[in-house]
Amino acid sequence: MGARAAQAVESGALELSPSFHQKNWQHWFSHIGDWCVSRQLWWGHQIPAYLVVEDHAQGEEDCWVVGRSEAEAREVAAELTGRPGAELALERDPDVLDTWFSSALFPFSALGWPQETPDLARFYPLSLLETGSDLLLFWVGRMVMLGTQLTGRLPFSKVLLHPMVRDRQGRKMSKSLGNVLDPRHIISGAEMQVLQEKLRSGNLDPAELAIVAAAQKKDFPHGIPECGTDALRFTLCSHGVQGGDLRLSVSEVQSCRHFCNKIWNALRFILNALGEKFVPQPAKELSPSCHMDAWILSRLALTARECERGFLTREVSLVTHSLHHFWLHNLCDVYLEAVKPVLRHSPCPPGPPQVLFSCADIGLRLLAPLMPFLAEELWQRLPPRPGCPPAPSISVAPYPSPCSLEHWRQPELERRFSRVQEVVQVLRALRATYQLTKARPRVLLQSSEPGDQGLFEAFLEPLGTLSHCGAVGLLPPGAAAPSGWAQAPLSDTVQVYMELQGLVDPQIQLPLLAARRSKLQKQLDGLMARTPSEGEAGTQRQQRLSSLQLELSKLDKAASHLRQLMDEPPAPGSPEL
Repeated sequence: MGARAAQAVESGALELSPSFHQKNWQHWFSHIGDWCVSRQLWWGHQIPAYLVVEDHAQGEEDCWVVGRSEAEAREVAAELTGRPGAELALERDPDVLDTWFSSALFPFSALGWPQETPDLARFYPLSLLETGSDLLLFWVGRMVMLGTQLTGRLPFSKVLLHPMVRDRQGRKMSKSLGNVLDPRHIISGAEMQVLQEKLRSGNLDPAELAIVAAAQKKDFPHGIPECGTDALRFTLCSHGVQGGDLRLSVSEVQSCRHFCNKIWNALRFILNALGEKFVPQPAKELSPSCHMDAWILSRLALTARECERGFLTREVSLVTHSLHHFWLHNLCDVYLEAVKPVLRHSPCPPGPPQVLFSCADIGLRLLAPLMPFLAEELWQRLPPRPGCPPAPSISVAPYPSPCSLEHWRQPELERRFSRVQEVVQVLRALRATYQLTKARPRVLLQSSEPGDQGLFEAFLEPLGTLSHCGAVGLLPPGAAAPSGWAQAPLSDTVQVYMELQGLVDPQIQLPLLAARRSKLQKQLDGLMARTPSEGEAGTQRQQRLSSLQLELSKLDKAASHLRQLMDEPPAPGSPEL
């Protein structure tokens, strides 16, 4: 049986994923020994072996027989001993079968085997088994051996192995360490008193209990907050199955809980924007009415393609990353913010509401396998598409096909918009440097490349909205820089100008800049004077040094510009300082 199991992987008939597990598989089956199938437990399948109780000479071996029942065993014993079965006394072995022997029979025994039942014909063999990597040889290997031996077929053709879940320090969760995270506590939350009581109800030594209880108080001083099932599931899936052991921290699950809240709030905004009389268009008839609509639909189509690729390659972490990026960084942080002014127009143009609906509908269906409860709750609140009978549940609704959304893909538009997002980051950094918290300064963009003019012109309104600035305009190539405006380079060919005159008071801002500069200079001096600790990556230290030096350079430039403002008269038409 072991040789056949090894040959199944070697020939490719059985695929182990991740593939590095194949080495352990072949090594174990190459050095396989006898399997002790008996266990001295009080539960399990009792071994069908019977001892024939009779007087025999010293040194004579005991007579053991096996049978599906005592009557069958008695018939076998009668043949062996030559005595009538009714006269024989049989004593059944009190041991039970090894747990892995019983569970190795599960793929086919649960379907009615050895009878040829319809369930057995339909569900055996399986296509894919998913289980923990620590069960590869205990369970998977034994299922393969007994399945091949008793049915003539492998119980499955592919095995997907997920890593061991450890605590945030990388230690195996065990009762003796007191670091076991109960999933129910993460889902529903648990007060410190409950966590401590669970430790005391265990079998820890009093001295160990005191150490473990103190560590638990340090890790969870306020108990474990309620995170929900979907947040826990999404966190575990985000680690994927291709790597090593998984280190789970409650703070990470909390972060996913906040992501769930972000999705909830986004759907609440979308439903409010749609209104009660909104009628969705069929997805294939939806065409973007502006560049922002085209961009988000392109990102949605790309997300659907990445999700399909992740599921087909069994890289679930690719699916979670794609969905997290779309919902948080594309839809919430960019598109919803960009269309808010458009939605306030009266009457509202029909394009953005239809795009919002498609993002919610398709986005939730993409999310459903990983966050079924949240996706179900929100999807049921969406209005149904006309002429399309609504599915009773999102779990049976069609999963979005990338092919049906491919006509929305515009990679070139996405590339162009990434340049717009770079401008937004520069403008936000300028606003932060000059402490422009409430003001909405005007912005000018200047490029020496003719193609950039058209690139930015298509996104002037979203640029101002996303950067929290006022009107955004274009400065002709070669034109002089406006007086009293802050300047920042986007690249060698693009300059960004932000209006300052009349919006900042240099006499107030200069001392604030000096204080911030002094604080950063102390951090830089301390980092340069400190000897790198053992294990500290040199690249990380160098990145931190470069970051501090860059911030100091920006502050020096800002201070120099503010001093120039103090010497310049107000520009015509601008309010006096």
